Amino acid sequence: MKILISVDMEGITGVVSQSHTDYTTAEYQRFRRLMTGDANAAIEGALAGGATDIVVNDSHGNMDNILIEEMNPAARLISGSPKPFSMMEGIDSDVDAVFLVGYHARAGSAPAIHDHTWSSVQVHAATLNGKPMGEIMLNAALAGHFAVPVVLVTGDQLATAEARDVLGDVETMTVKIARGRCAADCLPPAKTAPIIRQAAQRAAQKALERKGTPFVVQTPITLGIEFVRSIQAERAELMPGAKRTGARSVEWTGEDMVSVYRTWRAFVYLAGSP
Repeated sequence: MKILISVDMEGITGVVSQSHTDYTTAEYQRFRRLMTGDANAAIEGALAGGATDIVVNDSHGNMDNILIEEMNPAARLISGSPKPFSMMEGIDSDVDAVFLVGYHARAGSAPAIHDHTWSSVQVHAATLNGKPMGEIMLNAALAGHFAVPVVLVTGDQLATAEARDVLGDVETMTVKIARGRCAADCLPPAKTAPIIRQAAQRAAQKALERKGTPFVVQTPITLGIEFVRSIQAERAELMPGAKRTGARSVEWTGEDMVSVYRTWRAFVYLAGSP
């Protein structure tokens, strides 16, 4: 059984401050080690649950955060960016299940830790077929295109609640209770590692028994983005097929999630900084 583990950083054990996730700060080195620890707990659980092939995809920022020298050698690491499927690099029809580890709630979720959808300086809000979309929905929808279920999500309580709302019967593990955008009641790594491991084992066992349900978005698929500033919508409107829907918003309709996912990324690149 093959499992893809996509690891973001905002929902990792102990992460609360922007300095924890920013590679230019001294604090970052501590928290990339904690990110590696959460990934290892998920790997160990996947192995205990029957996984025989595990791929970890580093999905935060420049996507080169996880310390490969400290990672469980039972898994392989996809590191660096850009890459074709970004946060979901490694997804294909040969994957049996996906874990989303260290994920955060979508933009506008309060009091979620570092709530955003892809980029706080570009995206104010996003939708998929009219439904509010965060990174959990976006990445689960791409996995669903390949008939692969997301079976585990870890993060703060708003991220895990969002996962259950979007995906239904999915294994979740809350590693901290957000008290504000940059404050949380945190469990220490000695407590989160075993509970992530246990949740990952349960999720892997369900995947082995083919109990997970892929999140499939009905086609055609309409992607909507409201940017932070109107000039970003002006730039995004240059995309062929884009339709301006408001001062700061555009939408685009595609026939499958692969094209929608790629268009999403192109919109963000086109929008640029404020």
